[in-house]
Amino acid sequence: MNTAEITIRSIQHYLYCPHRWGLLEIDKAWAENIFVTKANLMHERVHDPERNYTSRGKKVFTSVPVYNDQEKYNLYGVTDCLELTESSSGTAINESGEKYKICIVEYKPTKPKDMPYREDDLMQVFAQKICVDYVFGSDCEGVIYYSDVRKRIALPLRENFQEYDKKLQNVLREMREHLASGKIPAIRKGQKCSGCSMKDLCMPSIKSVPSLRAEIKKIGEAMQ
Repeated sequence: MNTAEITIRSIQHYLYCPHRWGLLEIDKAWAENIFVTKANLMHERVHDPERNYTSRGKKVFTSVPVYNDQEKYNLYGVTDCLELTESSSGTAINESGEKYKICIVEYKPTKPKDMPYREDDLMQVFAQKICVDYVFGSDCEGVIYYSDVRKRIALPLRENFQEYDKKLQNVLREMREHLASGKIPAIRKGQKCSGCSMKDLCMPSIKSVPSLRAEIKKIGEAMQ
């Protein structure tokens, strides 16, 4: 059985567009645009270990490495933020005996216009939950924070655990099959590509040249 390690972030890339994921993971291609730059700047601020702090009774930890090395997952990654709220029904995470409820906070720059959250973003947070719960022995919650509207959206991770867990394992199996074969998945029908940073690498524009001989002649004349 192929159980190659998978990064949590790559799950979101795969669900957004398997072809784009293949270019990143198999072909090792990369390109950025304004959306990527904006997201990178936001995550640089979030992933600052010096910004661990206490606020409104919550202990906030940024850039927390997590993993789950069970064969059916074999995942690892870094959470944007973990918020710990003291609770008698929570999880003991250190030798002090204090118990906390844990909440994953995933930061995204822009809220979708026609839905509360994107399915690929939700599954990214669910994969984080699989790892956080494994490391801390918890049953954590998860939210997405959209910086453009400064709003949190709670995710139904517990309510739909079985459904999301089945989907996650299916996705991981597909990803490992592609990695093992070395074949980049085809572009799927209906894929929205207008805002993708990889668009020019994925579908480069090719100028139609009706007469190559005429074009060469023009170049020669211009050089005289």
